[in-house]
Amino acid sequence: MPEPAPSVLFVCVHNAGRSQMAAAFLTRLAGDRVEVRSAGSAPAETVNPAVVEAMAEVGIDLSTATPKILTTDAVQASDVVITMGCGDACPYFPGKRYLDWELPDPAGKGVDAVRPIRDEIRGRVAALVTELLSAPR
Repeated sequence: MPEPAPSVLFVCVHNAGRSQMAAAFLTRLAGDRVEVRSAGSAPAETVNPAVVEAMAEVGIDLSTATPKILTTDAVQASDVVITMGCGDACPYFPGKRYLDWELPDPAGKGVDAVRPIRDEIRGRVAALVTELLSAPR
């Protein structure tokens, strides 16, 4: 029986920028080889329009994405939890792998300011894909 796909949860405060971009890049780069989730500790109503525009520039449509609330179940179901500035709101469970990616928050910024954040996230996600899919499970 094949090993189950590793699962990754990206968490930021609003689930309207960084975590949405990271989840979209992981889905694009890993396909069904990795289970992808994203959530926010205090989700916004919609994904940041500058983030939607910046991702459209690289061929990823986030126009229908919706921010989701962080749940304990989502953390428990994930092998890797990557936080992006959610502070103490992120629940901690022993046995999970936690990474904290310090990235500027795109909230309130225009697309010119979002592009470098997007590109940094893409690079980090690409490295994560390589690591996840080459590591023995």
